[in-house]
Amino acid sequence: MVRGFAPRSGSGGGAGAKARGKALRRSTPRADHARLDLDPGRPDVLTAVEESGRGRIPRLTPLRVGRMAASPFAFLRGTAGLMAYDLARTPVTGVTAQICGDAHAANFGLYGDVRGGLVIDLNDFDETVRGPWEWDLKRLATSLVLAGREAGADEDECRKAALDAAGSYRRTLRVLAKMPAAEAWNAIADERLVSHADARDLLGTLEKVSAKARSNTSGRFAARSTEKGPDGGRRFVEAPPVLRRVPDAEAAAVALSLESWTATLPEDRLPLLARYAVHDVAFRVVGTGSVGTRSYVVLLLDHRGEPLVLQVKEARPSALLPHLATVGIATPPVEHEGRRVVLGQRHMQVVSDFLLGWTTVEGRHYQVRQFRNRKGSVDPAALPAGEIDDYARMTGALLARAHSHSADPRLLTGYCGRNEELDEAVASFAVAYADRTEADHADLVAAVRSGRIEAETGA
Repeated sequence: MVRGFAPRSGSGGGAGAKARGKALRRSTPRADHARLDLDPGRPDVLTAVEESGRGRIPRLTPLRVGRMAASPFAFLRGTAGLMAYDLARTPVTGVTAQICGDAHAANFGLYGDVRGGLVIDLNDFDETVRGPWEWDLKRLATSLVLAGREAGADEDECRKAALDAAGSYRRTLRVLAKMPAAEAWNAIADERLVSHADARDLLGTLEKVSAKARSNTSGRFAARSTEKGPDGGRRFVEAPPVLRRVPDAEAAAVALSLESWTATLPEDRLPLLARYAVHDVAFRVVGTGSVGTRSYVVLLLDHRGEPLVLQVKEARPSALLPHLATVGIATPPVEHEGRRVVLGQRHMQVVSDFLLGWTTVEGRHYQVRQFRNRKGSVDPAALPAGEIDDYARMTGALLARAHSHSADPRLLTGYCGRNEELDEAVASFAVAYADRTEADHADLVAAVRSGRIEAETGA
């Protein structure tokens, strides 16, 4: 007799997976996901911001605070840990998946595959862990409400975006649960998703983003950001505070670390990389939540002088990690934070960067990936009011597909069901938490104005 594969804990494998999912409604009714009970001992905003900045480069703290103070949506992007604290005090089903941990609406986008095509998917995994699937869905829904408000959508449109994200998540799981396992595994990672998610009004926006993404390459970045050096080679041009040159010893340490990075790649990548040589290293500030972490760009050139730019980005412990125990999830020790990020990304994406790996620089953990690999993104806070719900349906579908790699879609479908009870609950939570985020953001802005915390604007 040939034995079948044993499912991972929480995956709900077997013929009764859907029934087991449905049974979970007794212990965690779907309507309960509307609840938001803030803990009286919740950290105040300044404490949360300062704690999340611990271990970052101090001189960049004001820039990070300035970016977070720009809007409530930007504040949410920089406070994954604070939201995890609050989510850990909301109902969960006990079903776990590999979650993004920071599945807000701006962390989806386009990027290039190895053949030059464009893929739509989640594209930021700094906080990825195995955790409650509900946390990702609620963070996405909340972010859509905040993005919609910033874009000028009315409250009904913002709530509908949250409702549509949850509904698309639920319906996509139903589709995946009915598909052959191999087809479901590789489903909906390109432009066909738009028609599946009924997001046709978004087509024009996606076409513009796609056209821009196709030209967003290492070559274009190198042409704009490098110059000919005294030795005849290419080097990065400083553009403070975003792009800065680094001391020779620091650059050498980053370049040397690429040797251990290649050991994390499939062997068939090595002959290609052997045709490139490192020419320069610079420090480059990225993101909102990532500001203050160490991040480098590395310029490599082939024999024709054609560039390949890599990003070597510090990987810190997930901001969700301290809050998993609150919901009864044990977390094994992390061997390497860069490895955690990379493996989490591979668990959730259908197609990942073919040069994705990890390394260590002077004792710190890093992930390594291509920089400007035909990346493009929709700014959800700039969408016309009529497109925010389309974007919500697309991202909800993508999130469901990403979770289905590590949690059986039959189990989740059994719980989520056919009607809109879960959708309504998630939407209610999203509106309530968006209100809470706006209040938190106002506290941060007040602290900046009073001089209790320094903020730098611009860049």
